[in-house]
This record gives sequence, structure tokens and C-alpha cells, in this order.
Amino acid sequence: MLRCTKRPVRRYRRPVPVDMNAPLPPILHYPHADPPAPGTSREVAPGMHWLRMPLPFALDHINLWLLADGMAWTQVDCGYGNAATRALWQAHFTGSLAGRPLCRVIATHYHPDHLGNAAWLAGRFSCPVMMPQAEYLTAHAIAGEHSGYGAAPMREMLRAHGLSAQHLAALDARGNPYRRGVPEIPSSFQRLAAHDEIRIGANTWRVIPGSGHSPEHASLYCKELGVCISGDMLLPRISTNVSVWPVEPEGDPLRRFLDSLTAFAELPAETLILPSHGLPFVGAGARVAQLREHHAARLAEIEAAATTPKTAAEIVPVLFRRDLDLQQRFFAMGEAIAHLNHLWHHGRLDRSVGDDGTIRFVRAAGIQ
Repeated sequence: MLRCTKRPVRRYRRPVPVDMNAPLPPILHYPHADPPAPGTSREVAPGMHWLRMPLPFALDHINLWLLADGMAWTQVDCGYGNAATRALWQAHFTGSLAGRPLCRVIATHYHPDHLGNAAWLAGRFSCPVMMPQAEYLTAHAIAGEHSGYGAAPMREMLRAHGLSAQHLAALDARGNPYRRGVPEIPSSFQRLAAHDEIRIGANTWRVIPGSGHSPEHASLYCKELGVCISGDMLLPRISTNVSVWPVEPEGDPLRRFLDSLTAFAELPAETLILPSHGLPFVGAGARVAQLREHHAARLAEIEAAATTPKTAAEIVPVLFRRDLDLQQRFFAMGEAIAHLNHLWHHGRLDRSVGDDGTIRFVRAAGIQ
């Protein structure tokens, strides 16, 4: 027996399938052909230096940003908290920092590649960590596996969405991977809020709030320099992960993410975007248009596939046409649920829950 869950009623604009014969969007401009070598930095704007650190994942790097701040430095994001990254930081202390201290560490959001070394760097330089409150609290909740976060609620949510017993067992065996990437979490912080202005050296930076990828992502824009540190909200070649979490199982993070992109589309056309992954680029408006088109196409594909009831696990191959490792499958499931929830919230899909708790989605009655 299936029981249908109540669907919120919202206005919805049907995704338009991609026209393969349409003119290509403007090509992004990349001022730098390659990243700085490990342990070195490169100036990308006056007083702004680009560092790149390794990641132990398929996405194998993160970009970090060192900003001159008087006789000291402000560090934006700080890398995954492991030995390989900290060894490179040791080289930067004498090289890129030129013996000058950090006066603060800014974390755009709570993910391990951004927050992993924040407490370690703050302890070394006796400086504060600045980040949005929701990001700070989420980091503590995931590390402590409380407040609806943790392996057990994640396992139950993914089971309900059709993940196989084999993959659930592999998920259990991971333990708490967040603590491996963030071995120390700051015990205090200075709060960043939407549209705050921060003085760094001679320049003012404004916080651009983002959601969907994380609760309260903080990108930074400097009008004087014509530069935006976009974090994970705007990447040049991949779409940032947008997932549903068990703490908000019926949420619509995709809507929040797409809404957040508007602020980047409104930046001046010549703005240099400094992303967390990939190369710095110019062309924020073109990239936002590409991302909106990408998600519209994925939503249309899901609608086409859901002529019979489907779990999120059955939708994963529709969205990801390649082999996935464990971490990629974990994110793929979250992404599939996010897209399904989005269509459900907007009346394009119906959602039902079986007697065994399995959740399935099917094209809503009357939808062509």
C-alpha cells in the first residue's frame, strides 16, 4: 500500500529542454592558463594571492586566497585538515606570507576543504575565525553527530530513497569522514552575515549570501578591485553540489541555490571571479546562464524518466552517466533527491511512501 505525502503548491515554470542548435553562450575568459605550483602563490589582483592545495578526492584541489591586510594577511579558506596540506602551509609561512602573520581566517562555509585548517591556523597566529553563524553551528553538529546530523540519520534517509544494502554498508564503514577533514573545529568565531562589509587592507569587501550548497555560504565581493571570491557558489566548469540532508529531508535546496545565483549574474561583466575549484575567470553572467540551463535540462530528464514511480537511487544514473566512487555516490544521491524534491514542490512530480518506508516519485497526473 502506498500513501501519498502532501505536496506544497507553488507556481512552477516548466524547464525548457536544451536546444542543441542554439548559439553557444559567450566563452568564459581565463586570465591564467594554469594554477600556481604547490607551495607557491600567484598575485591575481593588487594584494591578492592565489594558493592551491591538494584534496584526497576525485575533485583533487582547492583554491585559497591570501589578502594583504596592512602589516598582516587575511586568509580566505584554508584547505583540508591533513598532513599534506599542512606541509604546504609550512612552506607558505616563510614564502607566501613573507614572515608576516595572519590577522584573521575567513571560512566561506563549513565544508572540510574550506574549514579544515581554520582552528590550526587561528591557534598558530592567535587570530579569530570569521564565518557565517549557520556554517559554524553546522560544522559542530556534523562533527558531533547531533541535531539531526550524523551517519545514522543519513543512512536512514538514503535507505528510504532506495540506496542498496551494499552501498549503505560502505557508508557505515566510513565512520565520520568530516572529522578526518576538520580535526579541530574553532571553539569561537566572529560572525559574517549577509551584506556585511569587511575592511581588508585598503579595500572593502561585501558578503554575498548563498544557499543550497551549504546553509549560509559567504562569497566576498570587492567593487574597488573588481573581484569576487565566489567560493563554491560559482565554479567555471562544474556545477556545485546541491544536496538534501536528513535534517531537512523535504527541503528544496535547488530552489535556494538557483535563487542565490541572481546576485552573481548582477555583478559587473568585467568582474574577476575567484572560485574554489578550477581557474579564475571573467564572465559571471554567462556562467550563471549556463548553470541555470544545466539544471533545467537535468530536471527535464528526470520528468521524462519518471513515467513510472522511481526512487532517487534509480534516478542517479539519469543524472550521472559514469561510474561513481563511494564519495561521489553519496553526493549523487543527495543531488538526485534535491532535484526530485524541487519537482515535487512545484507540482511536477507526485511523491509516495510505501509500507517499508521507501520513497518514490512519479510524474504528476495531467502533466504532459
